Amino acid sequence: MRNWFGNDWNWIVAGLTAAIVVPVLSFFAKMPLWIAAVIGLLVFTGLIFTLSPRRLFEGLDAKAIGKGRLDFARDLLSAAAPAAQRLEVSADHIANKETAKRVRHLAEIAADVFAKVEASPESAGTVRRFLSYYLPRAAEVAEGFATLEAKRVPDQKRLQDVELVLTKLEDAFVHYSDSLVDDRLDTLDTELRLIQASLKEDIGR
Repeated sequence: MRNWFGNDWNWIVAGLTAAIVVPVLSFFAKMPLWIAAVIGLLVFTGLIFTLSPRRLFEGLDAKAIGKGRLDFARDLLSAAAPAAQRLEVSADHIANKETAKRVRHLAEIAADVFAKVEASPESAGTVRRFLSYYLPRAAEVAEGFATLEAKRVPDQKRLQDVELVLTKLEDAFVHYSDSLVDDRLDTLDTELRLIQASLKEDIGR
């Protein structure tokens, strides 16, 4: 499962590892208890930082991008992350293979959008509706399909209706993901025109 911007697994793993290290060093390696405890503490602390979730936009220059833009993108992704996680989890609870595959594809597209916005926070506005509306709605629809399917006698008409909506949502997801690429292509087109104008002015071609 993807790490959607934060969990406590680093603390759990670090605590369990330290709990194993201390008795192993003390009883099996015959180390003094206080030395084993110190090593266990070091292992615990190291794993906490090593396994800690990566922060949003880690390493990006906030001044170059603009604090307002960065805060807007961070708030947008943070609010959308639970829906993205729900969408991914719901695929594991859907028995219909084709529908489960479609829901996983939606989760993959969502992850792609997140990655693109992280790489270019200034593009967040382009997918604001996707993150704040379509993604949460897709999670609800996918969960609804799993709930309908779990009935002893599922309503086939309702299942077909939900499948149809998921198909249309897939088209919307692709559209918004591609719109982020289109933004970059618009920038490229502008750069090409500027370069061509400069070349014509400088060398006559």
